[in-house]
Amino acid sequence: MASKAFSLMIHGGAGRIREVQDPLVAEQYHAAMLRVLEAGRERLARGERALDTVEYCAALLEDDPLFNAGTGAALTRAGTVELDAAIMDGTTLGVGAVGAVRGIANPIRLARAILEDGAHVLLVAEGAANFARQAGLPPIDESRLITAQRREQLERTLRRGTVTLDHDESAPGTIGAVARDQRGHLAAATSTGGMNGQRPGRVGDSPIAGAGVYADDHTAAISATGLGEHFLRSVFAKDLADRIELLDLGGTEALAASLRRLRDRLDGYGGAIVIDHAGRCAAGTTTPRMIHGWIEHGGASETRIDP
Repeated sequence: MASKAFSLMIHGGAGRIREVQDPLVAEQYHAAMLRVLEAGRERLARGERALDTVEYCAALLEDDPLFNAGTGAALTRAGTVELDAAIMDGTTLGVGAVGAVRGIANPIRLARAILEDGAHVLLVAEGAANFARQAGLPPIDESRLITAQRREQLERTLRRGTVTLDHDESAPGTIGAVARDQRGHLAAATSTGGMNGQRPGRVGDSPIAGAGVYADDHTAAISATGLGEHFLRSVFAKDLADRIELLDLGGTEALAASLRRLRDRLDGYGGAIVIDHAGRCAAGTTTPRMIHGWIEHGGASETRIDP
């Protein structure tokens, strides 16, 4: 029997995010999260699928230059924009993903096209861009994705001679959306511009099912954010889902346990949002802050920056 108690969560990155100490800046992020949550609510309330909703919400976040995905993405050390994204259907375990793709405004829409095509799971770089053209997704001049803030951020990073998480430089990083629809189906989406000053060709956890994104109707929908290498090495999202399935934990307990493992084994840096198979929302991070918001069981939209 279908349930009307849909749930939705989104995030806009985790880290120190020092700039939100300014109340006016913090309010910008709260307002951006709330707009996306309410747009997602409209879709879920009228019976749309979780898969369609997370794609839609992720694309809205990609279009917002406040976040490190699509427009306003972090820059490689070469000054280019290389985007990673993935979307996963919890009903079929279908996945579509892209890595290090250039000239695409909404990599999450390209990931969805790969999922629907079904021939492959992950396409990268020029191969992904070629598939985008075949799928009817128009290319975009990369300069339109680059903001003045990102150029200044890269210049500071190059002067220091280090690679930095965008989350710790100024604006937050990786975006994500997870949802449970009225039929009880789950879906997850994650999208990012990666690390500020990363090597060209670097791909993080965001497009990797089981690391930065995962969805299974029997367990949970998960989207992670933080230092991608840590989430790759710990297979974070699958570890979390397995705790729900094998230990019969709820999303909150499973997330707490997976974050403890991330911190204890790798000194891991980052967090995640989770909706479990019962529609319960959970969020947590090892970082000082994470920008996120949620609607649990069709209730009020809530946003938060601190853990």
